[in-house]
Amino acid sequence: MSPERLRIGADRSRIGVDRLPIRTDRLVLRPSTAAYAARAFEIQSDWQVTRMLRMASFPPDRQAVADWFADHEREWQVGTAYRFAVELEGRMIGLADLDEIEGGQGDLGYWFEQDAWGHGYAFEAASAIRDFALRTAGLLRLKSGHAADNAVSGRILAKLGFSPIDIVEVFSNPRGENIRQCRYVLEGNP
Repeated sequence: MSPERLRIGADRSRIGVDRLPIRTDRLVLRPSTAAYAARAFEIQSDWQVTRMLRMASFPPDRQAVADWFADHEREWQVGTAYRFAVELEGRMIGLADLDEIEGGQGDLGYWFEQDAWGHGYAFEAASAIRDFALRTAGLLRLKSGHAADNAVSGRILAKLGFSPIDIVEVFSNPRGENIRQCRYVLEGNP
């Protein structure tokens, strides 16, 4: 579908965005489907990965992960979330997404298996998602955040052009306690 055929909603975000893969230098980001749930469950079974997520549970619940992935296509169709399985050489190594899309803005997020850490994959995938959000999905503003003890994610967001806005206390499902979350914003072009 060409950009001219996309329906523009009242909030200027686009509904009906094609579910096409995004290719970067090393990665393929494929719109996620239920088929990725088992691999995501494996990745989120690692405490070091899941402890940095706010909403996930630990240990993960296989059925809850499957149900969440089964809903990704519907979220895409209604324009409330665009989620991508991040693949390296045909294997899912993480997920990068835009969610909570409303009023021309959305939240950018990502998580990766530990073996993928330190190779620049998070920045590469998040860069592609940022560009998709602003150019294809028509969002005007992106938000993101990270646990205060995850400084690497803060450096990634700064490199992407995000600006820090504040630090708040939020409940972390996997940790079962309140944590400090650093929040950021990126203003797109009007």
